[in-house]
Amino acid sequence: MFYLEQKLNLFVIGKVNLKDSYAMIKNGEVFVYGMHISPYEQGNIFNKDPLRDKKLLLNKKEINKLVGLIKQQGYTLVPMNLYFSGKFVKLELGVGKGKKLYDKREDIAKKDAEMRIRKALGKLDR
Repeated sequence: MFYLEQKLNLFVIGKVNLKDSYAMIKNGEVFVYGMHISPYEQGNIFNKDPLRDKKLLLNKKEINKLVGLIKQQGYTLVPMNLYFSGKFVKLELGVGKGKKLYDKREDIAKKDAEMRIRKALGKLDR
């Protein structure tokens, strides 16, 4: 979970993008990278960079648990959801493993086949 005073209104409005974001543990602290929080429109020159790294507030026990989970080869921390809990904005973290190259190729082939089928069916309907 983390708390940003100036940005709370943006969470309510929904101007937060978790796409392409990930979390890492550095020096016993958890940071989120790539999470975009749009600049506050009524803000001033002290607005923060939308893509700056955000430090998460976790206790030592939670951090050690995450370290144990991501020590395995290929696992990473992925932000899943943002929600309010009292005065805090909490971030749900998931542990995920990236796809292998052959898995990606299979998915691309499936999508390509589905697109060709839709195009063929579209031509038949005309």
